[in-house]
Amino acid sequence: MVDASNRTRPSWLQQYELVGKIGEGTYGLVFLAKSKLSANKGVHIAIKKFKQSKEGDGVSPTAIREIMLLRECDHENVVKLVNVHINHTDMSLYLAFDYAEHDLYEIIRHHREKLSTPINQYTVKSLLWQILNGLNYLHSNWIIHRDLKPSNILVMGDGDEHGVVKIGDFGLARIYQAPLKPLGDNGVVVTIWYRAPELLLGAKHYTTAVDMWAVGCIFAELLTLKPLFQGIEDKSTHNPLQLDQLDKIFRVLGHPTPEKWPTLNNLPYWQTSRQRMQGPKSESCVLHQVVSLQQKSAAYDLLSKMLEYDPCKRITAAQALEHEYFRCEPVPGRNSLVPIQPNEKVIGYPQRPVDFSADFECSGSQPQMVTSSHAVNNTGAASVPGPRAMSQQLPLGNMPRLAPYGIAGQTGMPGLPVNNLPVPRGPQQPHPQQGKRKEPIGGIQNPGHYASQSKSRRMQ
Repeated sequence: MVDASNRTRPSWLQQYELVGKIGEGTYGLVFLAKSKLSANKGVHIAIKKFKQSKEGDGVSPTAIREIMLLRECDHENVVKLVNVHINHTDMSLYLAFDYAEHDLYEIIRHHREKLSTPINQYTVKSLLWQILNGLNYLHSNWIIHRDLKPSNILVMGDGDEHGVVKIGDFGLARIYQAPLKPLGDNGVVVTIWYRAPELLLGAKHYTTAVDMWAVGCIFAELLTLKPLFQGIEDKSTHNPLQLDQLDKIFRVLGHPTPEKWPTLNNLPYWQTSRQRMQGPKSESCVLHQVVSLQQKSAAYDLLSKMLEYDPCKRITAAQALEHEYFRCEPVPGRNSLVPIQPNEKVIGYPQRPVDFSADFECSGSQPQMVTSSHAVNNTGAASVPGPRAMSQQLPLGNMPRLAPYGIAGQTGMPGLPVNNLPVPRGPQQPHPQQGKRKEPIGGIQNPGHYASQSKSRRMQ
């Protein structure tokens, strides 16, 4: 006998068994579900529901951008868009993704608040390498992410991809071309603590260098377990200038000068607001003290190149992948969450909180913690009435496609020839030529090391 509630559900919703709500933001909601299709039955899926556009005239432009970009991307370190569904009555859009049990925000917080211990060097290095690997793929294919922060860096849990990093949330991502079009008209981008100084000073033209600044901030946070530049956002203004955030940056890196940053005087807010920028006008950099790194260490060298004031001098993702830091022991591996020492304990990182009582209409109570992948079961799933109007599935193959940008579907870390992936720069942002790799990165291309990581893949 068919359940009466099933008859009122759209056909696409019957493909999933809803577990609960796992996130909420300005764009909409994120739900956790399990597939009921025979091909991947029981596999966890994250379903992102977008709210209607602010103008009330259809599907959110943010959702359309995310679909158009992600359907063209095929890389191990970029989140995978599985399916798209639409409800025609209220034009709400549902995007289905492979589910990642962890994100860097929760991993960092777990070490800071629960363990009171730093993240081990192997895990930091493996997480960072994979972020750069995915970012290099995006930049090589003319995509700027523009919202990199720990909560948007996902890490896979139990399964074949245990410990693999996925760059997620492409709502602010853009394709850019040469000659560069002004991006300043797009409004404020990047969460304030990870926002590059050229954005804070009102740059009209900017490049992939803004993503590299954000990665530098994330790198420092992985090392210290706290945000590097924790400024207070002034929400009373709509312009990009955030004086407190700039002050936090200047106190660590020293005040920028035209000698170090030749185009500084061309930035709109540098001349008009320089006198309002507080703090001692020191040019000395204390970054090494803040992150507790030796100035001559490979880690500090890489971090300082990511946090270079001048975006033209800032290291690219392709160059960063070639950096000596990743050749030093311990070398990075594909599974970032497994211990590499024989007696080292596996850390059971918490999974995302799940509101088991929530449904697609967003009713529910406070989230509950899921302690393991097995805690999400049939008894924990809520009854879901689903959208009342008939919906239809949008096959990805029928969506209008972007013009090709050379996306080739690289396969990720093992044997990836990063020096063969060019990072295009606009004519206003020339960049030094990258040298060829002289030797492979041991932990990535050494079959023995890679195999040992695969054997150790497990989840507590």
